[in-house]
Order: sequence, then C-alpha cells, then structure tokens
Amino acid sequence: MTGFATRAIHAGYTPDPGHGAVNPPIVASSTFVQDGVGGMRDGYEYGRTGNPTRTALEGALAALEGAAHGRAFASGMAATDTALRTLLRPGDHLVIPDDAYGGTFRLIDKVFSQWGVTYTPAAISDVDAVRAAMTPTTKAVWIETPTNPLLSVGDIAALAEIAHDGGARLVVDNTFASPYLQQPLALGADVVLHSTTKYLGGHSDVVGGALLTSDPTLDEGFGFLQNGAGAVPGPFDAYLTLRGAKTLAVRMEQHCANAEAVVDALVGHPKISQVLYPGLPEHPGHEVAARQMRRFGGMVSIRLAGGREAALDLCRRVEVFTLAESLGGIESLIEHPGTMTHASTAGSALEVPDNLVRLSVGIEDVADLLADLDQALS
Repeated sequence: MTGFATRAIHAGYTPDPGHGAVNPPIVASSTFVQDGVGGMRDGYEYGRTGNPTRTALEGALAALEGAAHGRAFASGMAATDTALRTLLRPGDHLVIPDDAYGGTFRLIDKVFSQWGVTYTPAAISDVDAVRAAMTPTTKAVWIETPTNPLLSVGDIAALAEIAHDGGARLVVDNTFASPYLQQPLALGADVVLHSTTKYLGGHSDVVGGALLTSDPTLDEGFGFLQNGAGAVPGPFDAYLTLRGAKTLAVRMEQHCANAEAVVDALVGHPKISQVLYPGLPEHPGHEVAARQMRRFGGMVSIRLAGGREAALDLCRRVEVFTLAESLGGIESLIEHPGTMTHASTAGSALEVPDNLVRLSVGIEDVADLLADLDQALS
C-alpha cells in the first residue's frame, strides 16, 4: 500500500484517458443519458443516486480510512442520521459519550428518543463504565475520540471488543483526529464517521459528511438511505472536499505543531485553571492516545480560572483567532461551547463547564497565535 500522503493525492480518481485532466471534473448534471432503457453508462442514472465527482470523493475517503466502502453526505449530521437509522430500530439502545458533540446529542435525545430508541451516556475513557452501560438491547456503541469538547480519549480496540462481546457495533466519530492521525477500522471499529466540513475539507468553505466501513451489509444500508433519503453532497461540494483532502497530511502536521506550542504557552498560565490536550503527559488518556494516534491533534480546550465571564472575555479579546463555530480549517477559531456548539446539552448529563473555551488551532505563524492569546489573557 502506498503512503498516506500519496493516497490523499491520488486515490479515488485516475486521469481521464481522453482529456487527461489531473483533477476529477465537476460533473454538474442532475441526470445521465441511457443507451436504451436501463442501459446506464458506468452505472449513473440520476444525480441523487450517483455522480462521478462524488464517486471520486468516496473512493478517496475510503482509501484514507483503509475502508472497503465510502459514502459521502451533505453534512456530518446527515451521515450521523444515516448511521443511526441503519444501525437502530425502535426498542434498541445505544451508548454515547458523556461529552458528545452537541449536534449528535440533540439528534439522539430529541429525535431518536421519540422513535423508541434509548441511550446511556458513559465516559468513553473508562472501559468499565462503557461495559456497565451496555444492555441486552444495545446495538451500537457510539464514540468520539478525542471527544468534543473535553478531549477525552477512548481506547478504540478495547471498546470494539466490549461492543462486539455485547452484540453491538462500534461507531467512531473520527472528525477531531482525521484519518491522518488515527485509523479506527484497523483497531476494530465497524464504522468511521466524519464531518468532512472539518479537517478533511480543511478550508471552512464546504459542509459535508462521510461514513466509511468494510462491512458490505452496513454499506448497503448506508447506500440505501443515502439515495432514499437523499442527503447527498452536490458535485461542487464533493470537488471542494476532495481538493481539501489532498493536503490533509501536511496541514495536520502544522495543526499539531501549532497546537503543541499553544499548549506549552498556556500550561501554568495564572488565568488558566486547566489545559485539556491529549499530548500532555498528565492527560488521563495520554498513553492510549500515544498508542493509537500519530500525533495529538490541533484541538485544545481550556478552562478559565475566572469562570464564565473570563471565558467570554477571552473570546471577545482575541484578534487572530476568529470567534466562530466549527473547527479544522486553516484559520484558528475560538468558541464558548456552553453557549455555542454545545448549547443543546444544557441541563443534561452532557452539559459542558461554563468556563470552557475550545480552540481550533490553525496553521498561521505560531508566533502570531501565541502573541494573540497573550494579549487576550493580559
């Protein structure tokens, strides 16, 4: 198998033998001509069912995750919805992180719970807690690692064993790590989910999602809903995501390097009560992260000693960091999860601390990032 960066650049598309385009064309067609009834060319008939640009993206993403199959969606939440509807039926139960992404929690708590699906939050860093959360009706263990926003780390191989022993599937949201840093399928996961909006797209200019698996039955289910429910990316969205993924390896190296420098600057700062980052030796998940990740990622969460107002003040005072939701783009972002991305968890077992600030460390000159944080905390 070729190296990761090589796959990122070449997988999913071979230059057309006719015109020789190095990049896959943006096939902006809602329908495709047939050579006689049912005589589809390369299997294409209708833009929702399939599109050559989307096919190239799906092949590339599958190659990056070491998966046999890939399905692209219009958003990460569309991919999440498809995975849940494929894996679960009324009366089923799933285990989720006790600090899951707010959008995932909202969908499960407000929508799937109305359809007879139950869930139990558990600390995914504690394999015994996950095991204890399993029930005879558990059909899926859904984890993020690192989690959003508290950056807890789950042992994918151990959690896969627990899920499988209980007759359940393990789904890993690999958005924070990206396939460059972590390969959940190789560690025993059944499904990998991405919000491709984040590191895979990498430029804050396109929304998308993906499901990757090597299980043909699961892929068939994902494909049925991808077509039947229709939450598919358009060809231009697919092209932008594919273009972004080509530089994932070099971008992630810089994200990680900058994040490590930010962590070094913030640890011990008098206005910071805690720095959450798996690369810190004192992080409870450091050993597991070091074992299953290439590096420790570009996401850093911090807790302000001055409480909620200090957290909001930091968000107001930064100049290079941009106050915005989302993450994983080339620009550095800052947000207050409790009132932004994780507002839906308020009052639940997943409610995040109100003094928490999440940093998505970009690839700017690191000296500028450090100076910005220094002035904002002064």
